[in-house]
Amino acid sequence: DLMRAAYPLWFALEAEAGEQLYVKTGGLDIGFPDEPSFRTTKASADAARLHYEDLTQDEVRDRFPQFRLDDEMHALYQEDAGFLRASRCVLAHTRLAQVRGTTVIAQTPVMDILPTAQGVTVKTATEAYSGDRLIITAGSWAKAILAKQRIPLPLRVMPCQLAFFAATPSDAFVPGRFPTFFFHLNGSYGEEPYGIPDDGQGVKVTTFYGWDTVSDPSEVDYTPSEAWVEGIRQFSRHYLPDADAPLVSTRRCLYTVTPDKHFVIDRHPDYPQIVIGAGFSGHGFKFSTLVGKILAELALQGKTEHDISLFQLTRSFSHQV
Repeated sequence: DLMRAAYPLWFALEAEAGEQLYVKTGGLDIGFPDEPSFRTTKASADAARLHYEDLTQDEVRDRFPQFRLDDEMHALYQEDAGFLRASRCVLAHTRLAQVRGTTVIAQTPVMDILPTAQGVTVKTATEAYSGDRLIITAGSWAKAILAKQRIPLPLRVMPCQLAFFAATPSDAFVPGRFPTFFFHLNGSYGEEPYGIPDDGQGVKVTTFYGWDTVSDPSEVDYTPSEAWVEGIRQFSRHYLPDADAPLVSTRRCLYTVTPDKHFVIDRHPDYPQIVIGAGFSGHGFKFSTLVGKILAELALQGKTEHDISLFQLTRSFSHQV
């Protein structure tokens, strides 16, 4: 339901921004039919009445010869799937917010948050800012900030690595000829490999999970791992041989992960004028337009039209990261 609600908001943002933010490519979910996450994906699509094609190994090869699947693998193909140009989306959000009067103060760490009877004060190293309402969306820094609010969320920081390869022939891997893909596999290269067509910087190949986590961003080593690059090459060599190609670039980024991999979207239990969004676990970005709307509704109206019971602060975090 959240995905259905988020979808039109992206197109509204794209129209107002005046540039293409969403690229339709089609998308493949690939795995063995008895793999639990593959079965769950298919069941979710059926429950939501989403159209897809269930393709055999041979049908995938005929339609997308870039892939080389194992015997008995299947793929769920969704024609409307694609990817968001994330950096452009963030810049569009920021630019349009500024047009509406938002002031962006960059490179300014928050030192403390002080709820008051009238509202809330945010302290930086040099200034204090006061207001009636506050929305905290601090990414990988949320755990430390929320701990000062006596909210001990079990968040972990997962440093992930992305790699972009100069696959050949290059025109076989561009949007329109090559889909986004997600493999329901775990291997020495990591958990759930996925990729995105070449949008000007090479074919993106990485894994969704599978890295060690740390407690705080200060513990992160941002130096890309050459060993990880070689590991993801092993995946490509087997399933996507033409993407086992020269490396264009690689870098590390951060996921902020909850134990159950679900988001945290809620009001402060003691100070309802403070609203919290955290722990988006690697898959939150595609919901960001909708999450922003929900957070604004919670801050301004104290409620939202969307069912966010799954994302409560007080839920039981029963899984381990």
